[in-house]
Amino acid sequence: MHSPRLKAARRLNKRAFRQRERAFLAEGPQAVAEAFHCGAQVTDLFVTVPARTRHRDLVAAIAAAGIPVHVVSGEVMDELAQTVTPQGLLAVCGFVDVPLAEVARAVSALVAPRAEPALVALLANVRDPGNAGTVLRTADAAGAHAVVFADASVDPYNGKCVRASAGSLFHLPVVAGTRLEEAVVTLREAGLRIVAADGRAGPSLDDPEVQARLAGPTAWMFGNEAWGLPPELVALADEPVAVPIYGRAESLNLAAAAAVCLYASVRVQRVQGVTGQDGT
Repeated sequence: MHSPRLKAARRLNKRAFRQRERAFLAEGPQAVAEAFHCGAQVTDLFVTVPARTRHRDLVAAIAAAGIPVHVVSGEVMDELAQTVTPQGLLAVCGFVDVPLAEVARAVSALVAPRAEPALVALLANVRDPGNAGTVLRTADAAGAHAVVFADASVDPYNGKCVRASAGSLFHLPVVAGTRLEEAVVTLREAGLRIVAADGRAGPSLDDPEVQARLAGPTAWMFGNEAWGLPPELVALADEPVAVPIYGRAESLNLAAAAAVCLYASVRVQRVQGVTGQDGT
C-alpha cells in the first residue's frame, strides 16, 4: 500500500511533520478507542486483518462515523507504529492540546468562587517520553485538572509518550510548548501554589505543615529525569518539597515521584473536602 494517506501517516513519526500538520499517531486499541470516544479529530484508521477481527465493534463504529479505514499488512503496521509489538490498530488524530490561558481560566473558576481544590502537573525539561506519558496517566488517575509540558520537555505527541499515557492524553487538558516562567506566573495568578518536587532541598513531603499546605490549589513542578530541577527553576516555585527516601535507594524515578506527590495532594484535598462537607 503506497497511498498518499499512508505516506502522510508515516511522516507523522517525525516531530517537525507533526507540528506542521498538527496531527499525530495513536497506536493500539485503547488509545484509538479513547481518541474516538472522547471526541478527538480522527481522520484515518489503519488496521491489520487480525486486529480488524479482534476489534470488530470499534472498527465498525469508526467506519460508520465516516472515517476512512485502511487495511494494511503487518509489515506496514510495524513501520507506522514503531514499537516492538504493534497491536494492529493505529489512528491519525488532530492535536488535542489547549492554550495555557484556557487552563488558567478553568482553574481560576474552580478556585476563586468556591475555593475548590485544583491540581496541575507542570513538566520542566522532562525528556523521556515514557516517563512523561506515565506522569500524564498518573495525573489523569489522580483527577488533576491539567498537565503542562513546558520548555524543552518531550513532545506529548511522541509515539512512546502517547502509548505510555494509555489514553489519558485524551482525558484531561494538556498544554504543550509553553515557557516555564510564563506557566508559573499564569498558574499562580489563577490561584495555584507552585510546589517544586526537589529531592535535594526543602521540607519533606511527610511534614504535617507541608501536607496542610497541599490542601490548597497546587501545581506540582517536576524536573528532568537525570538532574531534576536546577536551582534557578526551583527558585520559581513557592516552595520546594522533597520526597522522603526511607530505604537505600538513591532516588525514585520521575514517574514514581510524580505519583507520590500528586496522590499526596489528592489525599489531603479529598480529606479536607469530606471534612468541610460534614462541617467538622
